[in-house]
Amino acid sequence: MMTSTPRAAWLNGLRRLHFYIGLFVGPFIFIAALTGTLYVATPQLENALYQQALYGVQSGERQPLAAQIAVARQITGGQLRLHAVRPGLAGNETTRVMFADPQLGVSENRAIFIDPVTLQIKGDMTVYGTSGILPLRQWIDYLHRSLLLGDTGRLYSELAASWMWVAAIGGIALWFFTRPKRRIKNRVQRHRRWHVALGWCLLAGMLLFSATGLTWSQWAGGNVDRLRAAFGWMTPQVNTQLSGAATNPDPHAEHHMHHEMMAMPEIKPQGRQFDEVLKSAQQAGLSASKLEIRPPRRVDQAWTVSEIDRSWPTQVDAVAIDGNTMRVVDRTHFADFPLMAKLTRWGVDLHMGVLFGLPNQLLLIAFGSALCVMIIVGYRLWWIRRPASAAVNPAATLLHCWLSLSPLARALTFAVALLLGLAMPVMGTSLLLFILIDTARWKRHSRRMQWTST
Repeated sequence: MMTSTPRAAWLNGLRRLHFYIGLFVGPFIFIAALTGTLYVATPQLENALYQQALYGVQSGERQPLAAQIAVARQITGGQLRLHAVRPGLAGNETTRVMFADPQLGVSENRAIFIDPVTLQIKGDMTVYGTSGILPLRQWIDYLHRSLLLGDTGRLYSELAASWMWVAAIGGIALWFFTRPKRRIKNRVQRHRRWHVALGWCLLAGMLLFSATGLTWSQWAGGNVDRLRAAFGWMTPQVNTQLSGAATNPDPHAEHHMHHEMMAMPEIKPQGRQFDEVLKSAQQAGLSASKLEIRPPRRVDQAWTVSEIDRSWPTQVDAVAIDGNTMRVVDRTHFADFPLMAKLTRWGVDLHMGVLFGLPNQLLLIAFGSALCVMIIVGYRLWWIRRPASAAVNPAATLLHCWLSLSPLARALTFAVALLLGLAMPVMGTSLLLFILIDTARWKRHSRRMQWTST
């Protein structure tokens, strides 16, 4: 039996797709929401756990960065390349002297925490990324991104981000076209109302987290970067080439420059230069209390000093400084960023729970918890409404629903699915699996019915 009308085909297809997203992708969205909630809920716990390393004495004259770096180099034996320094400028915060350790993973550095007043070594541990998170949240972050399975595990989070926005919009559309005209009080409708109410409340958040999550994804993320580059939405980067070469706007330019850098001997920056560069950067207008100083790796490169305070108001200005003359050779102002670059920055920081501080954290904890509840209610609703028998209506399969559409609608939906599949390969591959599973299940049931009838 085929679907009687195109409208019924649309609804059956949407209902079937929503079912498969919930059944197969729902667990991954649940894990992403749960681990993401743990991540944004633990900054205060991390600060308390590593308080000894993060804070020094309350008052006293700060020692030069050169002296602090010298102490850190003694700890490492002088064998590791100095990657960056984050001076302790506010209150009693310690200075982080970060070294590139070949035994660590990508974006990981070994950080020596130095009391800027007493030069006492306060800690020695791995830090991660621009956020500088410490081992506790780093473990949660890896769990959130890849289930601790490396690049292979990142497919799970990309799958969740690829389908969450479809599940959200599709669920709202299903409610709009199939909601009962009168209020019915029974167990199914009660669970459905909870599921729909949570869906409406979380709609904006699910769209936002799908978009920002895809920017970090393994496959779709590259396509997002190419799209941003094509429209001039990339985040501006300071030009560190002292020869005046054009700025590369690619945020992954460091990786692309690797082979070129290997062809030229690296330089070992002097500790006193950090003090001079910091002074020049502050004189140039960098006023944030959170700064990161990166020395050049080649003689034809400039130093970079970047603001890394991503709370509100966002302070992420940066300058490039010639280490010989201490002259600012390039700079970027967040106020001058393209609108889409600003929105990307704010969206990512909101996703990480740092944009508005504690209110941002509380909002994301509430969002993540409610999303987990909505998924559980959805599974409960499916369990209550599951058919008593294993009957399979061919008209309800994704393929039959699509074939029941008008030629124009079939062409349109195919084109949209193809474009989305190319832009988000994990979505495209999983959609094909949905269709194959759906069709195989129907054919298996059909053969079983034939055997039974004979």
